Amino acid sequence: MPTLIDTPEAANRLARAIASDLSLYNEAKIKEGIENDSFFDILKEEIEEGRAHYASRVAPTLVEKTNFFDRALVDVILARKGHIKSKIW
Repeated sequence: MPTLIDTPEAANRLARAIASDLSLYNEAKIKEGIENDSFFDILKEEIEEGRAHYASRVAPTLVEKTNFFDRALVDVILARKGHIKSKIW
């Protein structure tokens, strides 16, 4: 069993890497979700899978006390998709 990540820096890097993978492999869904203001609904399964992977690799205290995964979704996916036309921005 691999050692759990126990530093904030490493946990943040993992969260951003997972979000980057979500972005890479779900471009069409992301575009649709942003256009229709349903991003979190349309990607619910993928986000939960990513969150579970993150939680399985990071020390529980970091998972509970930080929002690295949620922040990575916004910073890595949503902020970089500002060019997609949406009624929310």
